[in-house]
Amino acid sequence: MKKMLFLLFLMPMTTLAQHTLTLKITNVKNTNGEIRAAIYDNSEDFLKFDKVFKAAAEDASKGTTTLTFKNVPVGTYAIAVFHDENSNEKLDTNFVGYPKEALGFSIGKMKTFGPPSFQECAFKLDADKELTIEIK
Repeated sequence: MKKMLFLLFLMPMTTLAQHTLTLKITNVKNTNGEIRAAIYDNSEDFLKFDKVFKAAAEDASKGTTTLTFKNVPVGTYAIAVFHDENSNEKLDTNFVGYPKEALGFSIGKMKTFGPPSFQECAFKLDADKELTIEIK
C-alpha cells in the first residue's frame, strides 16, 4: 500500500517534469542576422509560423550557434531552424517557394519537392537533451 501511494504521489511530478533542450546549429556560413528555431509539438501545426510551441533566436555565430530552450515538458517534438541573414524574422523563399536562406530540421532533411514531415523530424524529450542540427 505504501509503494502504491508513493507511486501515485510521484506520478504527477514526472508528467510535469521540465527539461532543457540545447540546439547546436552547425554550418553557419557567416555572422549576418540570427539563427531562428521553432519547436513544434504536433503534426498538424508543423512548419506553420503562427502555431509554434516554442521559439528562440540567437545572433548568428560563424560555424556553430547555440540556442537553449528551458522548461520544455516531456513530449514528442520536431524542430525547424533557419539562418535569418537579413533579420526580417521570416524564411525568405524564391518565386516557387524554395528557401533562399539556409535551414535544417531535427533528424529529417529537406526533400526534392518540400520539407520533411513532423514524423520524419520527431524525437522524444524525456530528459535534458542536446541536438546538433546542420543547416544547408
